[in-house]
Amino acid sequence: MKDQRIETKCVQGGYTPGNGEPRQVPIIQSTTFKYATSEDMGKLFDLEASGYFYSRLQNPTCDTVAAKICELEGGSAAMLTGSGQAASFFAVFNIASIGDHVVASSAIYGGTYNLFAVTMKRMGIEFTFVSPDCSDEELEAAFRPNTKAVFGETIANPALNVLDIERFANAAHAHGVPLIIDNTFATPINCRPIEWGADIVTHSTTKYMDGHGAAVGGCIVDSGKFDWTKYPDKFPGLCTPDNSYHGVTYTERFGLEGAYITKATAQLMRDLGCVQSPQSAYLLNLGLESLHVRMARHCENAQKIAEYLENHPKVGWVRYPGLKNDPEHAKAEKYLGGTGGCGVISFGVKGGKAAAAEFMKGLTIAAIETHVADARSCCLHPATATHRQMTDEELIAAGVPGDLVRLSVGLENADDLIADIDNTLNNI
Repeated sequence: MKDQRIETKCVQGGYTPGNGEPRQVPIIQSTTFKYATSEDMGKLFDLEASGYFYSRLQNPTCDTVAAKICELEGGSAAMLTGSGQAASFFAVFNIASIGDHVVASSAIYGGTYNLFAVTMKRMGIEFTFVSPDCSDEELEAAFRPNTKAVFGETIANPALNVLDIERFANAAHAHGVPLIIDNTFATPINCRPIEWGADIVTHSTTKYMDGHGAAVGGCIVDSGKFDWTKYPDKFPGLCTPDNSYHGVTYTERFGLEGAYITKATAQLMRDLGCVQSPQSAYLLNLGLESLHVRMARHCENAQKIAEYLENHPKVGWVRYPGLKNDPEHAKAEKYLGGTGGCGVISFGVKGGKAAAAEFMKGLTIAAIETHVADARSCCLHPATATHRQMTDEELIAAGVPGDLVRLSVGLENADDLIADIDNTLNNI
């Protein structure tokens, strides 16, 4: 479907039923698959034939939905994972191991930061975090001889920084490493990072792709464009024989378009089993079919509410890339098609932590949740929830001041949401 527009791919991509076959993607709810001979199954274990033998590695429903996301992102191959966190882990761990180093934007989701800075550090992989707005000199200084990748988010959660993808891609490629981009907030509807130089794209499909708070999941998409074979010493896992698969060399057997995802599936998913269930993949596909319609409404609502908040006397500041005065607006114009990119807004309530906490109590439409990117509006005050263990000074240092409220704007009527927010602010 490479010649189809993205709206058509959302609805039709990944699955073309034959005559008399199910119109909807079938749920293949089976752990195992039958073969006529041991030789037939042996070819699968030797990676000499395609097919399925155990759903801890691959499942037809999951692969069908992954193929749709691959089409949406313009990649060459993709795989689903059990969560967005698993996707971030697999994306890096597939090419980095003990003694290696990764450069990452400091403006990333807190869970991803902890995965990198704490858990993967215990595995022997070191990360250097740089500001997404760092100078070229600061970015260059972050690289080391053992650097294996660069990681960033299209739109940072919850800081809402827009990454200069081209600049980070150029820096990564100058050092012979790929750029990995988490495109969860923007989705391929508002940004296709591969077109700006990214090599690997990840998603928490739990968010806008699912869109209804129904199923946790993640996805990794490979562009198929990074030439691992130019740096065989840097990426031995892809360019030298894998003894756990009878000496197969992934780049030789599957080419640049298939090596990365095949290794991640055959090796990492085999051993770690962070698989997405076929039931979850089915629900994800239902969300994908309306993604192009929903993202437009999310952005339209968020823009209207951000403009309202910007002019409210009890609001100290507002961050939303769609606002003309927002520091990220120019990058949003370039990378996000002139939209705000998502439905998430961060703003500060005058009066600090106490006033922000009071604001949260008065909302009647937006629910208090740790979730974002849902059809239903939800809201979070990090200082009294996810970051409540921190002092005021620590909150500021973490970029999460006490007055910050994160609002994920849903698909409700924008005027109803504004009326609810207005009533709540005026009662503080």
